[in-house]
Amino acid sequence: MNERLASLLSRFEVLDKEVQDPNLSKDQKRYREVMREHAQLSEVVAAHRECEALEASIAETQSLIQNEKDPEMKELAKEELKELEVKLQEAQDRLKFLLIPKDPLDEKNIIMEIRGGAGGDEAALFAADLFRMYSRYAENKGWKIEVMSMNETELGGLKEIIFSIAGKNVYENLRYESGVHRVQRVPATEASGRIHTSTVTVAVLPEAEETEIEIKQEDLRIDVMRAGGPGGQCVNTTDSAVRITHIPSGIVVHCQDEKSQIKNKAKAMRILRARLYEMEEQKAQAERAEARKSQVGTGDRSERIRTYNFPQNRLTDHRINLTLYKLDLIMQGDVQELFDALKLSAREELLKATAS
Repeated sequence: MNERLASLLSRFEVLDKEVQDPNLSKDQKRYREVMREHAQLSEVVAAHRECEALEASIAETQSLIQNEKDPEMKELAKEELKELEVKLQEAQDRLKFLLIPKDPLDEKNIIMEIRGGAGGDEAALFAADLFRMYSRYAENKGWKIEVMSMNETELGGLKEIIFSIAGKNVYENLRYESGVHRVQRVPATEASGRIHTSTVTVAVLPEAEETEIEIKQEDLRIDVMRAGGPGGQCVNTTDSAVRITHIPSGIVVHCQDEKSQIKNKAKAMRILRARLYEMEEQKAQAERAEARKSQVGTGDRSERIRTYNFPQNRLTDHRINLTLYKLDLIMQGDVQELFDALKLSAREELLKATAS
């Protein structure tokens, strides 16, 4: 940790000089890279300076306790020392946290896939509710949402929706949403008032740049067809829907939302690229040390991660044993407390792994 801190402080000095160079802004790409890294390291430097200041105050207070003759002043100094030691521990924990190498994926945009699971129409309705929840959260963060593919039911539910979210640190906040979401509530169509249990699966894929994943044209089979809507009615009369099959992996992506075949193909390629990127990432993670595998849960889509109990207005995240009694607000997009708890738990696990 000390070596990493010294290395980062040294790097910050180099960047600090570079930031003051008037010629830096002439190269906009380099300017953005330097400013982003400088801002990240500023947090480390600030935390380190806070630790140093608190250590100096503690030494000063200890000296005062040793030399003070007045019993009352001595007692006050002892109380102050306790407070300073608590603050120092908090500052040191914060610094340790900042010294954990950031996952390069955290800053990526994502492609999110939501699918109704067990529960038929009720599962599809809850899939639509989840999409609304994530959309409202994204809007509050100033992120951009783009629907890429959607399969609606006649009742207004969603059998499946695939959409992208772009903005600052999107993957960092939403990465732990992958998995099975279970809902317990009385469906609107249930006359007897009986509580039903349904499930929805969510997948969160970091969006890959074209340069990060190479897709060979000969590995693709591209089929075009007419787009269909709920109940089988025709959405348009041209062959605009696109289905892309990646032959080596067997991944199939279908897009029909746009009236343009070119646009549907572009969206399908983005989804395919993200799924292939995720496959590569999972393979890489499996080969890494325990530190990388100790994140919250496994992120496996077959893992039940959360229960939404509407009669009790309760949300429970089973991975971190967190229960919140404000499901009504959460479904309106008030999910930051939940996401922060998941991120904190993951980072605490990483801290333990780093320390050991």
